[in-house]
Amino acid sequence: MKQPNPLLEKMQAILPTIAANAAQAEIDRTPPEENIRLLREVGFFRAFQPKAYGGSEISLPEFTDCVAALAGACGGTAWGASLLATHSHQMAMFSKQAQEEFWGDNPDATASSSIAPFGQTEETEGGVIFNGNMRWSSGSDHADWAILGFNRTDVSGNKLYCFGVVPRHEYTIIDDWYAAGMRSSGTKTLVLKDVFIPEHRIETAKGMMEGRSAGFDLYPDSDIFYTPYRPYFACGFAAISLGIAERMLEVYKEKTKNRVRAYTGAKVGAATPALMRLAESTHQVAAARAFLEKTWQDHKEHGERKEYPSADTLAYWRTNQAYAVKMCIASVDRLFEAMGGMSWFNDNEGQRLFRDSHMTAAHAYTDYDVCAQILGRQLMGLDPDPSMV
Repeated sequence: MKQPNPLLEKMQAILPTIAANAAQAEIDRTPPEENIRLLREVGFFRAFQPKAYGGSEISLPEFTDCVAALAGACGGTAWGASLLATHSHQMAMFSKQAQEEFWGDNPDATASSSIAPFGQTEETEGGVIFNGNMRWSSGSDHADWAILGFNRTDVSGNKLYCFGVVPRHEYTIIDDWYAAGMRSSGTKTLVLKDVFIPEHRIETAKGMMEGRSAGFDLYPDSDIFYTPYRPYFACGFAAISLGIAERMLEVYKEKTKNRVRAYTGAKVGAATPALMRLAESTHQVAAARAFLEKTWQDHKEHGERKEYPSADTLAYWRTNQAYAVKMCIASVDRLFEAMGGMSWFNDNEGQRLFRDSHMTAAHAYTDYDVCAQILGRQLMGLDPDPSMV
């Protein structure tokens, strides 16, 4: 039996407003200010923030339930806002000095990110000089900082994948987000020119995955920070796919129940094919939720036991979520393809759910072609392929 989820209970009151804003959010191509304000007021952005700065440190299953519910109201808002929230988990692994700069004067501070290592750096005394046009920074309009990916070289000549944290006033946001899916996520480009990032605001990805970052042991009593950063960073993608699929079940029922065929007057909602499609997608979405909940519960229990996941466990965590996304998209497609021509109009919620659903599989973390190879190699005892991130 599920435990009470106070954050989800608070969110139920604001979800109708967020859903009502969804059409305008797509036009604006960014989460509306009202949505962000409402989410901040109920404490959504404090979910993974350290309690030392006023955060709630809720469990991963609690958070993903909230993200799925939010995605049912507006997928783009869920995409941008969930990343603003999950980045707090990553920030808790940076140095204490970096965290003080980040939250010390503004406990409500959040970060967007662009973590593919496209940034160019030059080593300098005390840090690096960063340049780059960093794309795919979701929710950036509402962030106070940015977490950016880049490569640097250690003393032995080895390439190190790193993250650097930069305040908002040191980069420019380019409004170039014109996309078919997740239009309201505000996934824009950050431009940095000769920005100095000090060492205390830099960590390696490897260190954050292996418990060797500067902030790893700052919160020994916490149940959520004794864990690799990546599963928490990426948890929202599958939760959003699930929430969209669950909402599509409701939309299909609403639209099909009283639908009649234009040329014959036949009642579609009572036809056997419509019922069979609904039944199979309902089973598929339920299976995806059960699979994800089991995976997220495993995350939670590892953190509570202060047990770092094995390579096998990490492979399953990563690929389970991608497979669930694949199931969610299949369930959405099965319904959308039978919803008729009217479903393609921009004012029909079904077409937005269809578009946003497919975007949930477009992220590198949820690409099942990659994930199937990762798990397959792990199952066969082969070394990881470095080209499979």
